[in-house]
Amino acid sequence: MDEKGLAEILEGFKDGSLDLGGALARLEDYPEADLGFARLDTQRVARVGFPEVVYCAGKSDEHLRAILERLLSGSDPLLATKASPAQFESVRDLSPGLEYDPASRTIVARRPPEPPAGSPYVAVVAAGTSDYPVAEEAAITVGMFGQRVERVYDVGVAGIHRLFRRLDLIRGARVVIAVAGMEGALVSVIGGLVSAPVIAVPTSVGYGASFGGLAALLAMLNACASGVSVVNIDNGFGAGYQASLINGL
Repeated sequence: MDEKGLAEILEGFKDGSLDLGGALARLEDYPEADLGFARLDTQRVARVGFPEVVYCAGKSDEHLRAILERLLSGSDPLLATKASPAQFESVRDLSPGLEYDPASRTIVARRPPEPPAGSPYVAVVAAGTSDYPVAEEAAITVGMFGQRVERVYDVGVAGIHRLFRRLDLIRGARVVIAVAGMEGALVSVIGGLVSAPVIAVPTSVGYGASFGGLAALLAMLNACASGVSVVNIDNGFGAGYQASLINGL
């Protein structure tokens, strides 16, 4: 529940259109909804501007279904990450508005309206097509904030001319998310070419000595370029969330 929802309840009680019992019933799950096995943070959107996001990996179908069913009873945008196809099948009947993207493994509902043309935007830049799932998780997260996102994919340093051909679009962004596996070199290159903050996302893409993304993570943490921050391996959601906060300032 956001501030608008709270204000409606209080105004209704004030003008008499909502009695005390009705107001208390509306506030029953505020600031948390106790499901027994989980306590959903129903106050989060009022505190930080975006509702609780569901991390699906490791959850049983029963628990995931109960959580999404409760969140769908409200009116806030819904975003769930790291959901397997089987998990989506277990919840898809909860609402015809549920959408699943198998590449990013995200479940969404109640997408916000598209931002106006010319709005400040976040550029999501991915080194290779193997980085696409993590890049899409970041891009979808930005979109669920109701913000404009521009995708620039498959522009890694192995064919760096591809990056330069899209440089104007990247430089026009208020925030850049750079997604790369292997040695993660794309981040330092972008960091030396743009004036916007760069959020680096290492991916687990690469051969043996990439150590599941650790090589890219360490390279990004040691980037020579200034203005680069780094999130965890494969954490497209975290990058999208941080970028949205910056872009919305």
